[in-house]
Amino acid sequence: MAFADLSGRRLYYRLEGQAGRPVIALCHVLGLDHSMWDPQVPVLVERFRVLRYDLRGHGASDAPQGDYSVADLGRDALALLDTLAIDRVIWCGQSIGGMVGQWLAINAPDRLSHLILANTTPRVADPPGMEARRKAVLQNGVAGVVDTAMRRFFTPALLERNPPRVASARETFLATSAVGYAGCCAVVRDLDHTALLGKIRTPTLVISGDADESMTFEGHGAVLARDIPGASLVRLAAAHVSSLELPRTFTRTVLEWLSPRSADRYEPGLNVRRAVLGDAYVDRALSTATELTRDFQALVTRYAWGEVWSRPGLDERTRRLLVLAITAALGRREEFHLHLVAGLEHGLEWSDVEEVLLQTAVYAGVPAANTAFKVVADERARQ
Repeated sequence: MAFADLSGRRLYYRLEGQAGRPVIALCHVLGLDHSMWDPQVPVLVERFRVLRYDLRGHGASDAPQGDYSVADLGRDALALLDTLAIDRVIWCGQSIGGMVGQWLAINAPDRLSHLILANTTPRVADPPGMEARRKAVLQNGVAGVVDTAMRRFFTPALLERNPPRVASARETFLATSAVGYAGCCAVVRDLDHTALLGKIRTPTLVISGDADESMTFEGHGAVLARDIPGASLVRLAAAHVSSLELPRTFTRTVLEWLSPRSADRYEPGLNVRRAVLGDAYVDRALSTATELTRDFQALVTRYAWGEVWSRPGLDERTRRLLVLAITAALGRREEFHLHLVAGLEHGLEWSDVEEVLLQTAVYAGVPAANTAFKVVADERARQ
């Protein structure tokens, strides 16, 4: 387990991905921990180095006695970045994590390149209510507020289905230190950034949940979007923990904002085409293009690779599997073989291919799958 020792106080953290890439720091909501970002990490780590950590009082981090302040949490974050020798990050914070992000943007703007504020606020609507929750947790533990928290975290329909990510959130909440939770309640109770938002110059995305009863759009997300200069705004059909309610939509929203699409998609498309199919194949395809096929190669690069493959809504592995299924179903033997070889060279396994072709047999017909299985058998024999 990775711990940062900050003047005798330990914070648990996870740093994943390739060194040298931009770092995106993910900061969780009150009552959960770094694991709430599990759905986002596999996609984000393809483009960034991903830093997650447990706020003081949460998860495996220490839980000092007493009330905490947003400055305490902000200084924790800066100390963690210093310990890891990280100069600047993209900060993505949800709820209390977004409050920490605001503090950083106001007090240490040189440490942030971008700021994502999800389901958060510059000031809660009911500070006395937060104080009552702090006292209740200290007296009775977090179990006494878990049902209320879950109803705020997720929409009724998702709670009724209770998928694993929701069930896990409940277990994480119940495992949270009462002392730590109460200490962070004081952060939320005392927070007031309303007069300071105009000082934020970091490019900012505000994400608000239309079903968020804790921090409604009108009184919270709308204020952030209005008062932070140049802030962008996206509203999602989610409750308070939008990254778990709509994990893929949340991830796509973040990536689309961080990577605005240029008008000319040729160069981005060429980069993706090389990453998926390999330099040797792409160089051969481009070098053998004739006057008749040169514009076609450009079309494929811009449209297939620059427009579709570059979209952030699906991870690369899913796209590869979809291409195999579709080309097998349509009997596009040459294209199927091309993507089979490229996929196996970039992380697909034979078991992945088998599952795709069994699905193809059921939904596109046994003859189509039979042909594809023969291509696979021949390729496997060659390897």
